Amino acid sequence: MSAILRELTVTKMHGTHNDFIVVDERPPRLSDYPSLARRFCARAGELGADGILVVTAPPAGSMALATMRIFNADGSEAEMCGNGVRCVARYLAERGAGDRFTIETPAGPIAAEILSRAPEFVVRVDVGAPVFPHGGEPETVEAAGETWTYHSVSLGNPHIVVFVDDVAAIDVARIGAALATHARFPGGTNVHFMQSLGRGDLAVRHYERGVGITQACGTGAVASAIAAILAGTAQSPLTVRVPGGTLTVAWTRGASATLSGPAETVFERTIEL
Repeated sequence: MSAILRELTVTKMHGTHNDFIVVDERPPRLSDYPSLARRFCARAGELGADGILVVTAPPAGSMALATMRIFNADGSEAEMCGNGVRCVARYLAERGAGDRFTIETPAGPIAAEILSRAPEFVVRVDVGAPVFPHGGEPETVEAAGETWTYHSVSLGNPHIVVFVDDVAAIDVARIGAALATHARFPGGTNVHFMQSLGRGDLAVRHYERGVGITQACGTGAVASAIAAILAGTAQSPLTVRVPGGTLTVAWTRGASATLSGPAETVFERTIEL
């Protein structure tokens, strides 16, 4: 970590209790973000979070207002984060950005719109068109002593969605870890266990690469909704119930998907480096 600063002001936020530390690097002052993520995200530490969101200036010539980089709790960098980008949207909006703007991410530009500021701060983001690495067809894999059928969906970051009859009965820690690190996925993958509750209603639990079990995964909620629509068991828009709250996903074939949900500020604090 750079020794330029002795103190750093950070903001803790969450989207459906997928929690993050926002670090505003405009202008850049630090360099070792992976170490910062491991320190700040430690649950026994001073802050505790699933990852850090580093806000930087957009690339030259970009129409984006800012760039967001995502570092998981283990220090690895992710391509995109649906809950995180909503938090950054609120962070920017409350600092004069207005209600509509674009945020650059490693997965590409994300259009954000503030839907409401009170009584709940709700943000809708366009997470782009999904990509189906294997044509959207179900596949199988052996893990944790069982055979699992899954659907692969990419939203700039990798996901597999496993349909289950009872999401509450799944040992997410054990099975999620086995799937997320399986040799089938050399770079790791995010794992989502999804139960249909009706044509427009899903329950999903998550195991995120580089983090583990989380209360919500925004792009994972989108991937789960898309997998359900492709399978013919659901129709858009969908309510996606995750342990940390409720999200809304809308998608039609051949189009971009949108994710809507809350973004909350927990605290702002100055940390000694």
